[in-house]
Amino acid sequence: MKVTLVQMNSVSDKAANLAAARALIDQAVREERPDWICLPEVFDFIGGNRADKAAAAEELPGGPAYSLCSALAREYGVFIHAGSILEKIPGEERLHNTTVAFDRSGAEVARYRKIHMFDITAPDGAQYRESAAFKPGDAVVTYDCEGLTIGCAICYDLRFPYLFQALADKGADIVALPSAFTLVTGKDHWEVLARARAIEIQAYFCAPNQTGAHKAGHETRASYGNSLIADPWGHVVARASEGVGLVSTRIDRDRIRKVRAMIPVASHRVSLPG
Repeated sequence: MKVTLVQMNSVSDKAANLAAARALIDQAVREERPDWICLPEVFDFIGGNRADKAAAAEELPGGPAYSLCSALAREYGVFIHAGSILEKIPGEERLHNTTVAFDRSGAEVARYRKIHMFDITAPDGAQYRESAAFKPGDAVVTYDCEGLTIGCAICYDLRFPYLFQALADKGADIVALPSAFTLVTGKDHWEVLARARAIEIQAYFCAPNQTGAHKAGHETRASYGNSLIADPWGHVVARASEGVGLVSTRIDRDRIRKVRAMIPVASHRVSLPG
């Protein structure tokens, strides 16, 4: 199975972001001919204030971002793992940060809402309070992709290994981690954490990231780029640098089996006393 990650520089202009996503998916199909395409976190809208985010959010199913990805999956006959979309919650001011995955017919096959909220003060002093605008999800989500099980996570989830163990327990062969990982944390932690998660659960790790500058209110913030794919041994087998673009590789089912046979960590797990 061939996979392609889409690296974007989304902004606070939903129409422009959807046009960019369409053009990059068109390019991916034309140049790479993948079976599965993954977009980055909040590919539909990033930046702005809370009111801007609320105005850009969609009720699911439906809405322009959801409909675009469903239509392109059907048109091109590919799986599209639609990064994440701002999802309205009926009766709530907060939103969900939501992945939706579509099969080759354009049908929705999975919906995952980001569990861990990015509430931190970065080394450069920038403060992030994702929980002020977003409500966390509470479900561990996987789906079948023609015999391979894909596990869902988003960005800050990367720092919580128990989530990935839960995905492994549900049979994940591939983990998709669409992200808008910051430049200041990404330069030190992005690759090492992605490789660690791949090694721990002996699965392919597919992590498309946002890249470049984004306006957030009066601040300018930057995402790290460097979208990557790590194999079950922890090798980075495909990687982007900076800038908008694509990165692809082929998933080797035998590689997954061989790594798990060499070091059978799943069968060596011990339940620790409470």
